[in-house]
Amino acid sequence: MEAKSENLNRRAPLITAGIFLGVGIGGFIDGILLHQILQWHHMLSHIRPLTNMANIDLNMVWDGLFHTFNWVFTVVGVVLLWRAGGRDDVPWSSQTFIGSILIGTGLFDLVEGLIDHQILGIHHVKSGPNELAWDLGFLALGALLVVIGWIMIKKSRVISH
Repeated sequence: MEAKSENLNRRAPLITAGIFLGVGIGGFIDGILLHQILQWHHMLSHIRPLTNMANIDLNMVWDGLFHTFNWVFTVVGVVLLWRAGGRDDVPWSSQTFIGSILIGTGLFDLVEGLIDHQILGIHHVKSGPNELAWDLGFLALGALLVVIGWIMIKKSRVISH
């Protein structure tokens, strides 16, 4: 048991990098797919609907701030990955790295879904008659990604430098 725990501790820099990248990627998927391509919502669209130019402009600014947040997480993840790659004591595993990215993406969905959709109510995944179902589906997807990522990390084999 201690060997597995030590192995997990040695992979921590790789896992941390993957989680940061996953949060950034999850945010970019949300922003690009749901905000821009499908246009289901924008950052403040539930409290400032796109019914006039002032609200459109305000949502555009907040979407930009949201993308900046995603970009910062992605850059931090790349820097952490670079640093982990320069360490001889960090064992490498694609499965660990991908699992970590899935955990980060799932954490993004869970945190963003709970805070923005449920607590603050500033937007929903897809407004309308089934908005709670869409929001709950978003949370379920996030939880599923975290579980799959964790299983991948726990079952991954490592390659020493």
